[in-house]
Amino acid sequence: MKIKERFLKYVSINTQADEDSSSVPSSVCQLDLARILAQECKEIGFDEVQLDESGIVYATLFSTDDTKDAIGFLAHMDTACELSGKDVKPRIIENYQGEVIQLNDHYSMSKEMYPALATCISEDLIVTDGTTLLGGDDKAGIAIIMSALEKVIKEKIPHGKIMVAFTCDEEVGRGTDTFDLDRFDVDYAYTIDGGEVECVDYENFNAAKAHIEIVGSSIHPGDAKDKMVNAGLLAVEFASRFPKEQIPSKTEGREGFYHLTNLQGDVELATLDYILREHDEDKFKAQKNFVTDLVDEFNQKYEGRFQLEIKDQYKNMYSYIKHDMRCVDKAKQAIEMAGIKPVSNPVRGGTDGAMLSEKGLLTPNLGTGSFNHHGRYEFASIQKMEKMVDIVINIIKY
Repeated sequence: MKIKERFLKYVSINTQADEDSSSVPSSVCQLDLARILAQECKEIGFDEVQLDESGIVYATLFSTDDTKDAIGFLAHMDTACELSGKDVKPRIIENYQGEVIQLNDHYSMSKEMYPALATCISEDLIVTDGTTLLGGDDKAGIAIIMSALEKVIKEKIPHGKIMVAFTCDEEVGRGTDTFDLDRFDVDYAYTIDGGEVECVDYENFNAAKAHIEIVGSSIHPGDAKDKMVNAGLLAVEFASRFPKEQIPSKTEGREGFYHLTNLQGDVELATLDYILREHDEDKFKAQKNFVTDLVDEFNQKYEGRFQLEIKDQYKNMYSYIKHDMRCVDKAKQAIEMAGIKPVSNPVRGGTDGAMLSEKGLLTPNLGTGSFNHHGRYEFASIQKMEKMVDIVINIIKY
């Protein structure tokens, strides 16, 4: 099956994660794709295929050359929560020449607004109809892995042990919660879950989540003098104390940020949710200390009405990978062999690879040739996906 047909098949299946669900996986629809992928892995000739109780598909190809490293490849089946992933209606634009792409009567995109389009001149693009996301994040990664491994099997390309895993709930931060590292026994691995095909990403944010709860005191406003404590107003005052330049819309590169993701409240109760992000470990600790100290200050001022919970989410994978760069060096060599100059950029986010690296499986991230993820302007380049198939095969062969 050509990668275009494979990709179109996968995006037609709704796999949107549910961030409000505590079930595993968070949405039952993810299992629809999991079952299809498990069957496809059997059909193309994997030696072992398992679909576990949490919805993860594991597939193994036994080694034909024990001198080669055992390598894993991962991609996630779920799509983001920001926009619907149901009833995706993709459209192919052949031989794109830089024109404005009209998605529907209301939405269009241009290379000036979305510079990734300028890197795709003369390529065939898959776009949305402007009402849903596309699902390239990360069904492009799945299509690349499946196409590459199908070619390895059909052409009997010599290889070490290869393992593949397709995970659930990456978009809600739970992609590796049930991942079985004993089952996925390889020397190192790669997530295929980025954008540009030249990228080998092995540096990402340290990440934490902060939840603040504020208890107020309600009374009739006509009799509120020296009695009412408005939790909603305290929340606004608290939020105003955060650094105004350290927010996502004003930072780039390795610059960290505080991101207010949710603020709710009334007189009796208010809550704030922040995500904290920093590449540097010391700066990351300082962020958490800032929030803790601010809560302490407000508790002194307002008689202990603030409660704080901070949870670490993932760490910068570079702190682990820097001790063994084989996986990075191999990926860069594979990209060079495909005629592309490799680059490595600090990722302003996180991947399943960050959590796996922390658990002991070094897992940098590679690109997919899909862009503008998590929204209606998402698109994928067929030629770039094909190039990524070549890169994955180069990693396996050499």
